[in-house]
Amino acid sequence: MSNVTFGDYIRKRREEIELPLRKVAAYLDIDTSTLSKVERGERPASPDYLKPLSEILELDLKNVQTTYIADKISKDFGGLEHLSEGLKEAEKQIKSKKR
Repeated sequence: MSNVTFGDYIRKRREEIELPLRKVAAYLDIDTSTLSKVERGERPASPDYLKPLSEILELDLKNVQTTYIADKISKDFGGLEHLSEGLKEAEKQIKSKKR
């Protein structure tokens, strides 16, 4: 999945199973233009879309979330030189909140 944007990932799958953009957008209860922008990387996807996308596109939710998270981190923080250290610290913080 490396170097695959979230938009590319969902567009490729939608096309593989031959679902029209309008049907996926209707399932998500969003405009077709909004979903098109998400697929082109012009608009971020809402985390609320992840579970419904996994359902309609017949994808594992873990893979959908992983691709979404990786793309978001890459876009938002990919240019920072201390990204790896920041990710490690974020993981520690998340783990401590789960206790």
